[in-house]
Amino acid sequence: MRASRAPSHGSDRPIGELLRGWRERGRLSQLELALSAGMSARHLSFVETGRSQPSRDVIAQLSDALELTLRERNLLLLAAGFAPLYSHDELEAPQFELVRSAIRRILTAHEPYPAIVIDRHHNLVDANASAAIFSRNCASSLLVPPVNVLRLTLHPDGMAPHVINLSEWRAQLLGSLRREVESSGDSELAALYSELKAYPVPNLLPESRQPSAVDICMPMRLRDGESELAFYSMIATFGTPFDVTVAELSIESFFPADAMTAQALNAEALSLRSSRG
Repeated sequence: MRASRAPSHGSDRPIGELLRGWRERGRLSQLELALSAGMSARHLSFVETGRSQPSRDVIAQLSDALELTLRERNLLLLAAGFAPLYSHDELEAPQFELVRSAIRRILTAHEPYPAIVIDRHHNLVDANASAAIFSRNCASSLLVPPVNVLRLTLHPDGMAPHVINLSEWRAQLLGSLRREVESSGDSELAALYSELKAYPVPNLLPESRQPSAVDICMPMRLRDGESELAFYSMIATFGTPFDVTVAELSIESFFPADAMTAQALNAEALSLRSSRG
C-alpha cells in the first residue's frame, strides 16, 4: 500500500506551479510526465506556464501519472477552478462510524501487542492499551494531545534514553521522514524534521551495525526496567479510500521480535486483566 503524502501548500497557488513542483519532486521531465499522462509535452508545458487551463479529465490523468494523494488531487482541482472531488471530514463525524469501528477492532485484536493509529503528520489518533508501554517512562509534557509519535520517540525526555539501539532507530526514522519531506514539500513535516534532527544525541551511542544475512528487518530494542524488549512493526492503510481523512490514516502494529518480549507482553496483559477483575 502506498504511504500517504502531505500536500505542498494551499490552493491559492496556480495549478501550473503545483504541477511543476510535484513533477520536479518526482524527478520527472515534462516529456516523461506527458507520456505517462497520455498527453503532449507541449500541452503540459502550456499548463505549467498558465497558457492553457486543463479540463477535469486532464487533471485526473496528471494526478494518476504523478500518483497524487486525494488531498493533492483536490488542490489541483481547486487551483483549476473546479470543486474538490474528495470529501475531507473529521474522523469523529457520524459517517465514519464504520471506519472508527474497524480501527478499534484492529487495535483490540492486536492485544497484547502494541498498535497505534497516526495521521499524515505522525500525530497519534488512537492506540490500544498495550501501546502504553512506549510512553510510561516519558515526560508528561510530551503526552499532551496532539501527541507526535516521532517527537515522543526521539525526544531526550521521551523514549530516546530507553531505546538501546537509538543510533540505528534514529537514523531510520529521520531518513524516512526526510524522504516524506522531499516527496511532499510539506512545511509542517519539514519543521518536524528540523526539530528532531536538532535533538541532542548521547555520546555513548553504539555504532550502527550493518544487517546480517539472517536479519529480516531492524527491531526497536527498548529497555523496560530490568528487561529488554524488541519489536518489529508493520504499517497499513485503508485501501481505495474516497475521503482525505481516511486516506491519511496509518495503522502501525508492533510485534515481538523474540520470545522474551512475547512472554513479557502476555504476562503484563494478564496482570492488567487480573487487576481490573
